[in-house]
Amino acid sequence: MISQDCQISQTEEPILLKGLLKKDIDFIISYRYRHLIQKDIVDYFQGKIINLHISYLPWNRGADPNLWSYLENTPKGVTIHLVDSGLDTGDILVQQLIEENIEDTLHTSYQRLSNTIENLLIVSWHSLVNREIKPVPQSLFEGTTHRSRDKQEYISLLTKGWHTPVAHLMGKALKKGEDNNI
Repeated sequence: MISQDCQISQTEEPILLKGLLKKDIDFIISYRYRHLIQKDIVDYFQGKIINLHISYLPWNRGADPNLWSYLENTPKGVTIHLVDSGLDTGDILVQQLIEENIEDTLHTSYQRLSNTIENLLIVSWHSLVNREIKPVPQSLFEGTTHRSRDKQEYISLLTKGWHTPVAHLMGKALKKGEDNNI
């Protein structure tokens, strides 16, 4: 059983196994971390690295999941999953859908997703660190994955930046793809 008396260390820099071993790290939480966790770390901490992702996996793996959930009209929600050597492909531990709110902007929907994932971590913490939740494999044959560069062709739709109403974005990537198939 993991003690509730935890010390927490935070970084935005790439982590290395050697540095983690020096700090006597037991468990890793990746949240808003912009780097892939290297395979040697994943292998060493097998089952003790989780990622908090603001999409309902397997949809919108990778960058800008909130944006893509509107552009491609995919489920809106959050996922806590195990980290493997892929990009948001690890087994799912807990998920929660959120209701779509047509009055949202990208910013307000992002805030709702962030609040939801943080609350989900709090209520699931004990079960997560004690590995009491049975991981569910993701289907790698469905869902979507996006890199930061993928949004470049849709930047013009962000007329108010991150304050763009989500209603303005709904299904735009699908419609664009349909136009290309005519």
